[in-house]
Amino acid sequence: MKPINLSFAACGFLGIYHLGAASAFCKHGQKLLQNVKAFAGASAGSLAASVLLTAPEKIEECSEFTYQFAEEIRGQSFGALTPGYDFMARLRSRMESILPPDAHKLAQHRLHVSITNTRTRENCLVSSFSCREDLIQVLLASSFIPVYAGRSPVEYRGQKWADGGLTDSLPILPAGRTVTISPFSGRLDISPRDAGRPDLYVTIANQDITLSLANLVRLSQALCPPSTRKMECLYQRGFDDTVKFLLKENWFEEKA
Repeated sequence: MKPINLSFAACGFLGIYHLGAASAFCKHGQKLLQNVKAFAGASAGSLAASVLLTAPEKIEECSEFTYQFAEEIRGQSFGALTPGYDFMARLRSRMESILPPDAHKLAQHRLHVSITNTRTRENCLVSSFSCREDLIQVLLASSFIPVYAGRSPVEYRGQKWADGGLTDSLPILPAGRTVTISPFSGRLDISPRDAGRPDLYVTIANQDITLSLANLVRLSQALCPPSTRKMECLYQRGFDDTVKFLLKENWFEEKA
C-alpha cells in the first residue's frame, strides 16, 4: 500500500474544524493513523498536525483553548489588533504547555510545516527540528499573520518568517497519497460540501476551494472568530466529515 500522509490546511480560527477531524481519527481511524507516514500543515493546520502527531491525548484540551482564545479575541476592542494585546505570546504559552518534552523527536522528519520567508516571499517546508524550541519557533512562524498577529515576524535560524498559508496553505508531500483536510469546501478529501455549483473553484495559495458564499463567510471567520456555539458546530462538522471519509475509504473502526 502507498504511504499515506495527512495535510491540514491553513484556516485561522477555523482550525477548530481540524481538531474535530483529529478527534475522529483518534476515535475511529487508529489503523489509518498507524499507516500515516507524515503529517503536514500550514498555520492553524500545522498546529493541529503537531498535536495529532505528538500529543493526541491533548486534542480536547486544545479545543477548549481554541474556544477560550477566540472568546478572548472577540472581547478585545479591535480583536487581535487591539493595542497591547500579544497574540503570539498567548499562542506560545499554550503551545509550551501542550507539546511534550520530546515533541521535536516525535516530529523529526514526520511533521512538515509550511512557512514563508519574509524577504524572498518563498515557501519552505520544515521537517527537521534540533530541539523542542526549534519546533515551537517553526510552528509560531507558520502561524504569524503579518499585522494581525504582530509587527515583528518570527526569527528562525537567522531569518524572518511568516504564515505558511501565504505561499502554500495545503502542503502536498511527494511520496505516497496525501489526504487533505480543510474547513473550506473544495477539491479536498475531508471538507464541508456546500450547496450550489461544485465546479467553480478559486485557488488560494495552492488550495482549490469552491467559489461560494459559504466559503466567503468562512474566510472572514478565520480571523474574526464566530461565536462559541458556531465553533462547536465547526468542531462537530470536522468530526462528522472525517467519519464519512473513513467509512468511504473502509478505514472506519468502532470505538472499543
